[in-house]
Amino acid sequence: MSGDLEKIFNILLENSFIKDLPDLHFASGKKPFIRDKSGELIELDKVTIWEENYKIPEFKKDHIREVIRMIALDEGLEKFEKNFELDTSYAYEDKARFRVNCYIDNNGYCIAMRIIPTKAPTMKELWLGEWIKKMVEKKQGLVLVTWPTGSWKSTMLAAMIDHINNNFSKHIITIEDPIEFTIPSKKCLINQREVWNHTKGFEKAMKSALREDPDVIIVWEMRDPETIKAVLTLAETGHLVISTLHTNDTVQSIDRIVDVFPASMQGQIRMQLSLALTWIISQRLIKRKDEEWRIAAREILVNNDAIRNLIIMAKSHQIYSVLEVWEKHWMVLMDKYLVFLFKKGLISKESMMAYARDKDAISSLIKS
Repeated sequence: MSGDLEKIFNILLENSFIKDLPDLHFASGKKPFIRDKSGELIELDKVTIWEENYKIPEFKKDHIREVIRMIALDEGLEKFEKNFELDTSYAYEDKARFRVNCYIDNNGYCIAMRIIPTKAPTMKELWLGEWIKKMVEKKQGLVLVTWPTGSWKSTMLAAMIDHINNNFSKHIITIEDPIEFTIPSKKCLINQREVWNHTKGFEKAMKSALREDPDVIIVWEMRDPETIKAVLTLAETGHLVISTLHTNDTVQSIDRIVDVFPASMQGQIRMQLSLALTWIISQRLIKRKDEEWRIAAREILVNNDAIRNLIIMAKSHQIYSVLEVWEKHWMVLMDKYLVFLFKKGLISKESMMAYARDKDAISSLIKS
């Protein structure tokens, strides 16, 4: 296959682009897999593009090694084989860009590629209402966007940046690994910094950001205690900071931030978080009942005196009750959002129950 490898690789990228397929996977000893619009992972035996069929072969370790060279060049391949992992991006002609993660498993080399739209979507296109616009129009504080991998995290962040860029004159600094959406400056001045290419790390970039006169700082991921501590400090110093966590709901996000620190520091972190936090939006993608795509279910937490006190007192489990009581103030429980989507006929009962936190409560909500 060596002579045709580049052609086959490009055919797979073209297939992902024209069919709007979000993910493409390579694993040693297997044929490639794609994730379809409903979220299912499918092994590719053949690809049909413009009425022409292409048979897709199995990829050996050496084949994937050569694909990594195509994506990241010799320098990137050397870095991957030294560190066993590599995060990068790849432009397919002028049609699409992909976020790329290269890694190793017990069978050999692997690649996960996610397509990045060439244009950042608008908040309206993502069904993000006026309440989320208010969230990103604040002058300071911490906004957290949380969800499992593959739930449009980067897409939502890009939409938030686009909204600020179109409506305000501010200085926006993004700290990314890697840069996914390339966002041109409009009303705002936007500086996008890629970790390891433009800065030596998230923490170093955030410390530097304080000297760069920012209004808005986007930290693509809170990965470790150092990054989390730096994010909280930035939010306390009069900046709007938007960042992400890989968690399943809003309350779990609060616990995750606190729990990464030793017990001796947790009281201080709770106090900082209670003062800095403004919003948390948690999102899950669920297979639609009425079409092949997926739809977002969201949980929204708006920090107020009640939630602030529960964070300080380490009673975060009681926040679910506050979300329910304050639902008229833009707050919403994930379970109630799931019921809303079910009653609208957008998701099945099985999907609703699969993602529900309190299955007994959600059953009573269906009947009401």
